[in-house]
Amino acid sequence: AFAGDSRFNFILLDKNVGKRKAQIVAIRRSSGDLVLNVDSDTTLASDVVAKLARKMRDPAVGAAMGQLAASNRSDTWLTRLIDMEYWLACNEERAAQARFGAVMCCCGPCAMYRRSALVLLLDQYETQLFRGKPSDFGEDRHLTILMLKAGLRTEYVPDAIAATIVPDRLGPYLRQQLRWARSTFRDTLLALHLLPSLDRYLTLDVVGQNLGPLLLALSVLAGLAQLALTATVPWSAVLMITSMTIIRCSVAAFRARQLRFLGFSLHTFINVFLLLPLKAYALCTLSN
Repeated sequence: AFAGDSRFNFILLDKNVGKRKAQIVAIRRSSGDLVLNVDSDTTLASDVVAKLARKMRDPAVGAAMGQLAASNRSDTWLTRLIDMEYWLACNEERAAQARFGAVMCCCGPCAMYRRSALVLLLDQYETQLFRGKPSDFGEDRHLTILMLKAGLRTEYVPDAIAATIVPDRLGPYLRQQLRWARSTFRDTLLALHLLPSLDRYLTLDVVGQNLGPLLLALSVLAGLAQLALTATVPWSAVLMITSMTIIRCSVAAFRARQLRFLGFSLHTFINVFLLLPLKAYALCTLSN
């Protein structure tokens, strides 16, 4: 539809070189002050570019992301849960991080970058290695870390809405979560030396995000061991996980003014029985 429009320049590569290298080709051929990255399955609200660009007027800001929603939210029970998961990730985690000057991952579906900073970071971005191997996923998290490493702030803009297609079946969802878990663990290692220069809240947040799931997995394993060895139900662990779930979902329902967030309690079963083992597997296979 836009091929004949002189305002657009489409770059067609000879072969699929992956998202990271395709981004780099486009960035190097760009000329504007700002670069907007949008995933191919994402639809932007009409005012997203203006709202993100407004945040980027501050020269200390290197990147800004918008709020993500699931465009296929009504398709299945899983897409409904993921849509709520995105809301929580944006309006709790990212919003809190932005309050202290550093969103730790400007998500790929909708993120704006300062081109002058991007150009200086492209070589590091292109040649990222982990244990001697090229890294081919987690582009958004790594690029955000590089921006913070350059001394720039990263921001979250809650009223810049982007709707993206999310997995509607457990298989693709778990594969996505495995990639994200590996990326989180990898780039957390790279970000550790940055933490002393950032607000102390961010140290607490990063440590909690990485150790929290592992400690919860330990609690679940201990509970299962108690059940197997003594034939008694670990009620203390069950009540603690249940109460934390109810509190979190109730607070989200109150803040969002939407009762549907009470239904996010169902995600606890996915988290405990599927995502925790998956994150442990991700930690053991970081070089994969």
